[in-house]
Amino acid sequence: MAKLIFDIETIGENFDELDETTQGALSWWIKKESNGEEEYKIALEELKNGLGFSPLTGQVVAIGVLDGDSEPSSMASYGAGKNKGAVYYQNPDDLTEESEDGGIKFKAMSERDMLAKFWELAEHYDEFVSFNGRSFDVPFLMIRSAILGVRPSVDLMSNRYLSSQRFGAKHIDLLDQLSFYGAVRRKGNLHLWSRAFGIKSPKEGGVTGEDVGQLFREKKFLDIAKYNVGDLRATLALYNYWDKYLKF
Repeated sequence: MAKLIFDIETIGENFDELDETTQGALSWWIKKESNGEEEYKIALEELKNGLGFSPLTGQVVAIGVLDGDSEPSSMASYGAGKNKGAVYYQNPDDLTEESEDGGIKFKAMSERDMLAKFWELAEHYDEFVSFNGRSFDVPFLMIRSAILGVRPSVDLMSNRYLSSQRFGAKHIDLLDQLSFYGAVRRKGNLHLWSRAFGIKSPKEGGVTGEDVGQLFREKKFLDIAKYNVGDLRATLALYNYWDKYLKF
């Protein structure tokens, strides 16, 4: 089956710029559960830094896709082939920015156009591979798409278990598969799984997902896109191990 590896990067809104009602809806529980002013301040700061984890208070700033097939595929029409791909990313200063490096095409787009491009591309694939995609990437993509008036072309949330998923849109969430749907006590993040299997971790370059917001504020838009490539390649390498040794 045609296989697509995908990953997203997100940022959150500025909490201090939100209206009072929204701030209250987000933070009421902090005041209720905090024991003292100092604990409240720490919890509030964590909340502010975590707004990018929700499609209600965040947005997609990069969508990376990588072809995982051994044969020429639909990605060819997007300027890519085997293990090649693209990262669509936000650059509010220059939506015409475009480049290519190491088989990956980088193209600046608005968030809406990125989402539309992803769902257009998804129509040409049968199998989708992510790391923690069921709990984060896909719900985020689908909700942001709906908010911006883009209809998803395939259902990547049809069922958690592979044997029960709809034909034509199988979503392999490697975190689910490697943790045996949560049976493993410590699930681990992509860095830990990469380290265990001897795969180059995308975090080795010194950038993590927590840095994306700061990079965006510093207008280092292409740096975000290039960081995303590391996640894509690590996910594909991890998939290959799972496919060879653990898939039944």
